[in-house]
Amino acid sequence: MVKKRVSRSRKRQLEEPDEFITFGTRLLETAANHKEKLLIALGVICIIIVGFLGMGYYSDQNENKASDLLGQNVAKYEMIKNQNGPDNAYLSVKKDFQLILEKYSGKDAGKLARIIFANICYNGGDYDKAIRLYHTSLEIFNENIFIKNQILSSLGHTHEKMKDYKNAAKYFEMIVSGPDIVMKDEALFHLGKLYAEMGKTDLSINAFKKILSDYTDSIYIEMVREKVAG
Repeated sequence: MVKKRVSRSRKRQLEEPDEFITFGTRLLETAANHKEKLLIALGVICIIIVGFLGMGYYSDQNENKASDLLGQNVAKYEMIKNQNGPDNAYLSVKKDFQLILEKYSGKDAGKLARIIFANICYNGGDYDKAIRLYHTSLEIFNENIFIKNQILSSLGHTHEKMKDYKNAAKYFEMIVSGPDIVMKDEALFHLGKLYAEMGKTDLSINAFKKILSDYTDSIYIEMVREKVAG
């Protein structure tokens, strides 16, 4: 069996993910490991919209307008982010996304925009606003296990950024205790780090060991071995 290797840059990305891509690259990685559970199309919007399977396609003019506006603002954000960084990009699209949420909050594209904007707020350092948006999205997608876990993970990362380790751990624990296997290895990995920060060494080691015993194909396996060995 070929041993998976994780580059240093990839390790840093896994340790501190860019929340705007958590509904992009993380979905693609999850799809690679759980092909029977996911159907993913190409493109930023198509990648993110996988959580809307079963909710139906856009069917009216306002939905189409909201979808077009969302696509334009995502493209604008990405362009400014690449040129001037996430802080400036956040400030540049803040009003645009707020307009979508005000006019189209009941549309599928509006619900999607809320999650994307929450990620943008996270990247821009506005953690309080990100948390509010994630919580609203959590209520909307409470019955969709996959999207719910994505949001719980984002809440965990946001509280971790704020050094609110207790609440961060709470959200990752919700994923671990949930019924779906998807993302549990990632949640355990972050729990291991958070427990260590809180001085709960035994819980930290147990979380890492759980990955070693139950998730041998995890992308975190190499880093976990290093942490347990260290």
